[in-house]
Amino acid sequence: MKVFLASSEHIDWHHPSIRLKAEQLAADAQSDHDIAERCFEFVRDGIKHSWDYRLNPVTCTASDVLMHGTGYCYAKSHLLAALLRANGIPAGLCYQRLTIADDRPPFCLHGLNAVYLKDYGWYRIDARGNKAGVNAMFCPPKEQLAFPILHEAEHDLPEIWPEPLPVVIHALTTHATVEEVMTNLPDVELFAR
Repeated sequence: MKVFLASSEHIDWHHPSIRLKAEQLAADAQSDHDIAERCFEFVRDGIKHSWDYRLNPVTCTASDVLMHGTGYCYAKSHLLAALLRANGIPAGLCYQRLTIADDRPPFCLHGLNAVYLKDYGWYRIDARGNKAGVNAMFCPPKEQLAFPILHEAEHDLPEIWPEPLPVVIHALTTHATVEEVMTNLPDVELFAR
């Protein structure tokens, strides 16, 4: 579990602002479950999704997401992982491969998290941010993610990653505006087993 508790370049929970926010969210909490729910709700509701609000700058590191109050789903998942890890709760990154519109190609990755809860094991949560047609919740053991898999070519990728995928970091660090990211969303090629 050590890799799912580590501070790193993008999940930089040792940053003073992350540690302070994590401490505030954990204040008077009775359990890891309560802390995880508070962290999830803060990122889901308190950090604006960059594309929904057309907010720049493009953020990537957890501390930048917190400072600017905005991020794409990937960046928001970096912040959520950092807040959980700062509270000693193992957290990783997960991805779905979804259609961008109209249930046909092109596809893109969608970023979310997995948190390790003592009573349930690994549990996926999606702090992307709710809006019309999107209602992600923290309700273990049931998963309620932002996007269900609807198209036959869409996939829930099964891995739990300790660090963001390189293709995600590339998309968030090489494009200057949220519009540029939107036209260059990260994707991966899937191979038949």
